[in-house]
Amino acid sequence: MKITQSNNVVAVTDFCINHNIEVSFIASLYQNGLIEITTINGEGFIDADQLQQLEKFVRFYYELDINVAGIETIAHLLARTNAMQYEIRMLTNKLRLYEDEQYTESNYEVILIP
Repeated sequence: MKITQSNNVVAVTDFCINHNIEVSFIASLYQNGLIEITTINGEGFIDADQLQQLEKFVRFYYELDINVAGIETIAHLLARTNAMQYEIRMLTNKLRLYEDEQYTESNYEVILIP
């Protein structure tokens, strides 16, 4: 598979030949908004940043027999899960910061003895 260095893209036809898949599958993913295809001089290209995700979709479809609608659902659920994990990390960090402030303040309390 040849990645064009200037644009960091892979031709759809090259990807399909290397993975032994049909171009119509890639078109279905594009039509359902799961991947983006850039057209240059009449030929479709996939950004290299999407390759890992695209290869995952290929495994879902060809190895696990999951249809495009199922892949769309899985992609949506994975995106929601990732967003929630990010939010949990952010909240955990805020909580740690708050706990550290409380711990620091309690360590430096001044006790006045009459």
